[in-house]
Amino acid sequence: MPVELMRERWPGKVFTVTIGATPAEGGTRARALTIGGHTALPFAGDAPSPHRPLVAMEVLDVVPPDWPAHLREPLADVLDRPAEWARKCVEEYGADLVCLRLASPHPDGQDAPPDAAVATVRAVLEAVPVPLVILGCGHPDKDNEVWPRVTEATRGERCLIGMAVPENYKTLVVACLADGHNVLAEAPIDINIQKQLNILISEMGLPPDRIVLHPGTASLGYGLEYEYSIMERIRLAGLQGDKMLAQPMAAVIGSEAWKAKEARLAEEAMPAWGAEAQRGPAWEAATAAAFLQAGADIVVLLHPAAVAAVRRVVAELAAVPAEA
Repeated sequence: MPVELMRERWPGKVFTVTIGATPAEGGTRARALTIGGHTALPFAGDAPSPHRPLVAMEVLDVVPPDWPAHLREPLADVLDRPAEWARKCVEEYGADLVCLRLASPHPDGQDAPPDAAVATVRAVLEAVPVPLVILGCGHPDKDNEVWPRVTEATRGERCLIGMAVPENYKTLVVACLADGHNVLAEAPIDINIQKQLNILISEMGLPPDRIVLHPGTASLGYGLEYEYSIMERIRLAGLQGDKMLAQPMAAVIGSEAWKAKEARLAEEAMPAWGAEAQRGPAWEAATAAAFLQAGADIVVLLHPAAVAAVRRVVAELAAVPAEA
């Protein structure tokens, strides 16, 4: 007797968001990339997604002094040159996107002026043909100074810019509306706050298909289970028809995973944990693999070995060639 398999059907659909613009679309990117469009849970064989997850690499305009040596080593020749760092991420490591973090304007760091941030963004745009994700420094007042300058300098490129947070989203949303960018909206691992933030952003006039969610990030062993459950609930809510939770999701993993002591601790301090040069990338890759299963459409990584491992995971789960 033939057995009929049970297949889930959902009334809702995740919005698609397109990042980057080609010359024909008013930008300079070699191609635009689209995420979202899901009609089922991640990697469901009976309802494959029209768009595979993307692997981005993070580039910083200033590197934290406490980065461990085994994270610095593969990037040592470009760490002080963001444009060359971005080029290496794309040409050598195959990153789909570059995620540029403008950390230098933070008042507790270099307190760099907006002009410096704009110059860095322009240099990275010229160095790589892929779309950009651009992150602020996280200081509300300084981000409000930098964001309008950055969105104006990248007008037409349809970047993904963040983080818009409940306490400080209006300036970024207005700037992205004026200059045609998408918004990365972050809530502190809380589905209700995430939905409310999306409503507030939408009420300002930004369409829901120009919002990508960042529900927060926790690494393996440091709250990953809770963050996974929040992302899964967001995906389920979107599939059930909630338009304010039906956006694609991003997970900025690298900087969070490398805070874990398991990723940083020297081998001599804990020999049973194995070689530190392997431990750190593995911690980052394992965290990313989990969030892909939770519904992440973009994972942002730091170490090239983690990128290679996660690209293989995506290829196997999505049944597409790793170089696609």
